[in-house]
Amino acid sequence: MQSFGVDLDSTITHMNRHILIAGGGIAGMAAGYAVARAGWQATVFERAAEFSQVGAGVQLGPNVTRILQAWGLGDAFTQLAAFPPSLHARSLTTGEVLATLPLKDFAKRYGAPYATLHRADLHGLLMQAATRQGVQVQSNAAVKRVSQSLDAAMFEVTQQGQLLQHTATVAVAADGVWSPLRQQLLGDGLPNFTGHIAYRALLAQADLPPYLRSHDVSVWMGVHAHVVSYPVRGGEYLNVVCLAEGRLLDDDANHLQALQTWNAQKSEAQTLAELQHALRGACTPLIDLMAACSHWRLWPLCFRPAMQGAHQHAQGRVALLGDAAHPMLPYLAQGAGMAIEDAAELGAQLWTAPAANAPEHLQQFANARWQRNARVQARAKRNGRIFHVTGALGIGRDLGLRLMGAPLMDVPWLYGHSKS
Repeated sequence: MQSFGVDLDSTITHMNRHILIAGGGIAGMAAGYAVARAGWQATVFERAAEFSQVGAGVQLGPNVTRILQAWGLGDAFTQLAAFPPSLHARSLTTGEVLATLPLKDFAKRYGAPYATLHRADLHGLLMQAATRQGVQVQSNAAVKRVSQSLDAAMFEVTQQGQLLQHTATVAVAADGVWSPLRQQLLGDGLPNFTGHIAYRALLAQADLPPYLRSHDVSVWMGVHAHVVSYPVRGGEYLNVVCLAEGRLLDDDANHLQALQTWNAQKSEAQTLAELQHALRGACTPLIDLMAACSHWRLWPLCFRPAMQGAHQHAQGRVALLGDAAHPMLPYLAQGAGMAIEDAAELGAQLWTAPAANAPEHLQQFANARWQRNARVQARAKRNGRIFHVTGALGIGRDLGLRLMGAPLMDVPWLYGHSKS
């Protein structure tokens, strides 16, 4: 239908290609950018008043850096990231390198590099790319409710003291592990506390003695605890994380506020006491590294069972992405990676999708993603058990690493995956 030289059918179709996204983290920003590249108009709602620069490091395998390159973000990403040459599996008690996985070969083997960077830098890169692509970002906007009809999806959003309704063709729940929208869609309860706490610190390499500086990824495995370190911000800083079986703030595993925060702090004395207990018997270089850290941040690790079906990724005109769909334990370093893979698949499915057929394409997105995410969730949980085994199992783990080396540490089915 045309009138006065304007193709009204085309105009209506363009107006209807509108997506609402709850959550302005890595999953939400990546989704906004991906669907905007696919020709959709996206609005991201973030509950925080401003985006915090406090955070942790992230590791991105070639399955993820390949996507960033395909999105045209490779050059900007390279300016922010570090590219460790190796990943070392070490004994926490002796410091011995049990096995080494060469990472510098990944660009040749998998077509993209292995990278490490600060979470805030990755988030900033995605947010800048999204806004340049036309994505509207509204902060201090908490999405309280999602609903849908046959031809639309709706958010109820609290903004500036008012409860407003926003309507679009598609809605995306990317509002994290404690997603209230997931509860409305699936009603499957809250995530569970694992009993593990991540203690995180960031320090300038220049402030470390030379023997503690590193441009590699290292994983020290011990009894009921392990430590991970790797470079960020072009290698100028070292991200250090101790993952230990421990207690929550106020020693209350049911304290919802303590569970929900991923940037909590305890007193320095209490934190040091807990770290000393977790790392008792650790080798001298690791003790020295931990002693050089300060301003520790705590993150109680919570999880859900591995995804059971496509229904956990899409419900009609609403898609669930990232931790809202599949919380990832950090033991495979794929939380951010799977969120970005989700976004890439969503963009690919919606690239040519008419607004009227959006539910069908969301179902295709869900079918394409849920089994891979479930596999990654299961592998991460398994790694967490392996990192902390004791007795004969620990001896067997170390022997296996010494004998098998890199092939035991590589994950070709994960890193070789391609979707942009």
